[in-house]
Amino acid sequence: MSGPTSYLLERAWVDGAVRDDVLVEIADGRFTSVTPEGGNSRSASEASRQNREFHRLGGEAHERVAGLTLPGLANCHSHAFHRALRGRTQRERGTFWTWREQMYGVAARLDPDSYGALARAVYREMVATGITTVGEFHYLHHQPDGTPYDEPNAMGLALLEAGREAGIRVVLLDTCYLSSGFGEPPEGVQVRYADRDAEAWAGRVADLPPGHGAAVHSVRAVPDDQLGVVRDAAAGRPLHVHLSEQPAENDACVAAYGATPAQLLADHGLLGPATTAVHATHLTADDLGHLGSSGTHACFCPTTERDLGDGIGPSRELLAAGSPLTLGSDSHAVVDLFEEMRAVELDERLASLARGHWTAAELLDAGTHVGHASLGLPDVGGIAVGQRADLVTVDTRSVRTAGTGADEHTAVFAATAEDVVRVVVDGRVVVREGDRAEVGRELDAVIGGLWR
Repeated sequence: MSGPTSYLLERAWVDGAVRDDVLVEIADGRFTSVTPEGGNSRSASEASRQNREFHRLGGEAHERVAGLTLPGLANCHSHAFHRALRGRTQRERGTFWTWREQMYGVAARLDPDSYGALARAVYREMVATGITTVGEFHYLHHQPDGTPYDEPNAMGLALLEAGREAGIRVVLLDTCYLSSGFGEPPEGVQVRYADRDAEAWAGRVADLPPGHGAAVHSVRAVPDDQLGVVRDAAAGRPLHVHLSEQPAENDACVAAYGATPAQLLADHGLLGPATTAVHATHLTADDLGHLGSSGTHACFCPTTERDLGDGIGPSRELLAAGSPLTLGSDSHAVVDLFEEMRAVELDERLASLARGHWTAAELLDAGTHVGHASLGLPDVGGIAVGQRADLVTVDTRSVRTAGTGADEHTAVFAATAEDVVRVVVDGRVVVREGDRAEVGRELDAVIGGLWR
């Protein structure tokens, strides 16, 4: 249990607005007091007065943090091993499907030790950019020939340990993967992903540490007669699923089952507030209704979706229908949640030829408390009493942010990952200004080793 800590934040996002001189007190990893300067309570005024007086006397009652401080960011969709593809898969023309073959090549190289080392470096990159929680959509389960490791969850446990070492909170979304496509047996490297059936998958994940979630890789990879087993095994936990990323997926699903992927999931009871549909790019009007009426979250990953040429999803239509937005970096072509936030709005502008679909406040909410809620963490993502104490501080005087107002618009439409100078997770400082170079060296060593 950690002792009490206090910070005086120059500017901070609190209760849906940027406020000045916010005094936060933290004990045992949670906020115990959050007081903006000029608060109405007597204790707030007294705390501010005492702090000013203490500084006049040369004391350090509270550590002062310059810049704009935000709640911790939630990266709701990650495949950690895809980071090894950055700069390589972009060298030629191709499709999502040719990119997938290159991804399979990386997947074939990894074991628990090398995957743990890679994930640690990737998670360090994430936390250095302000991401304090990551939803790891994990499907690289078994040995290259498909047989389980002596510890059946060795790969998943390596990811959890990598997160602990990196200082980031990992929600492991252990993924059911059974088929190469609509009932066909796994082939090639896919045998590493596949459990015997959904019951075998459920038995394996039952032995994971508490706090994990679940995932259906896609309707391609989990036959319809297995979906109910996954639904029941995931009850009470977050459930994520790749949905309608490619038109070919939709066409094949209709051919196989006479239903779109969203309709199929609705028919089997897999939609709802605990479920997140990842990508949700190519949707019919009925699909929008299924996702929205059930309160299913929609996780957009714009930097990956544009890298793969997937298309632009109907983010605003989904929200209007009742489907809250969250964000992910997916393949890690870019790791920058600020870029993911603004890309949602900018992509809508390109698709509609009009501006002003998403406010900065809405996008910041998607990247913080809404994202955390979709990962089963409603007590993370806000600077408020009782919330877990995650803080991300952005430099408001960099060449990108200077003169932009130092408010939510600075965070969403000006800042980049490079502007994050300090990160606190559960009350503990895990990133300080200057750490990024060391993270780069670690990434270079680990990824370079994989390709040699």
